[in-house]
Amino acid sequence: MTSAVAEPQMRVKDLLKKVTTIATLPEVTAKIIQTVEDPRSTAAKLHQIVTHDPALVTRILKVVNSAFYGLPGQIGSIERAIVLLGLNAVKNIAVAASIGQLFKGGKLCEGFAVRDLWTHCIAVGVAARDLAKQMSLPIADEAFLAGMIHDVGILISLQTSPDQLREVCEESKAGAGDFCELERRIIGADHQQLGAALAEQWKFPRSCQLVAGHHHSPNSLTEQNRMLVNLVYVADTLCCQSNRGFNLTACRQSIDNAALAEVKIDPAMVARTGGRLDELMATATQIFS
Repeated sequence: MTSAVAEPQMRVKDLLKKVTTIATLPEVTAKIIQTVEDPRSTAAKLHQIVTHDPALVTRILKVVNSAFYGLPGQIGSIERAIVLLGLNAVKNIAVAASIGQLFKGGKLCEGFAVRDLWTHCIAVGVAARDLAKQMSLPIADEAFLAGMIHDVGILISLQTSPDQLREVCEESKAGAGDFCELERRIIGADHQQLGAALAEQWKFPRSCQLVAGHHHSPNSLTEQNRMLVNLVYVADTLCCQSNRGFNLTACRQSIDNAALAEVKIDPAMVARTGGRLDELMATATQIFS
């Protein structure tokens, strides 16, 4: 391994060691992820875990009865909610409830609070999910989760290097360079490197680790790993350009129609998702904020 590669990797390890409040997910969330990732798991097994957390039960029932999933009728039973939503959707609600707590209070820099970063993550999650649904891809739930956690690496910088993160933001606002390049120069690692390491530590699905680590550079991945990352790249670009929460990471990013065609993402679908972001956000923020 060359020293050029080893240096940022060592920096990532060093920063992760310094993290305290976000180093581990709540036990119930970790159990839910582990259960859902196990192909032998059943709705009954998940029900057993979820019922130990009354706040999560309330959250799941709120989501299942909202317009977000568009299910008919009022559902009062958590068991029925799990069956109707599916294991992956329940996992997403649990993760959203857990990591949403990490985006509380404080400022990233002048003009942006930590909550603005969470607003942005929700926006990217719903936009990526909407694109996947329009394309009839079987990864809509995965796209939502991946979008929600794509910028989680920024939380590590905020906790370990708040002054340097502020400097990155101010230089980015002044047009001094690409956000990730500024992070690497000022902090020693960018939020993609940090996010991928944290997603791995949290035992998130490999697909989500790849999104956290490559959402600004999907073409750096092999073709079979690129679709979900491309969906989040497009969603991230849309949301940053329309000022959905914290937008400095991708406000100068562009969506290239030729590149979209390569991965079979129709520009008309992208425009449709962009046009209904207000509607998508209105539903999601009521539940996940």
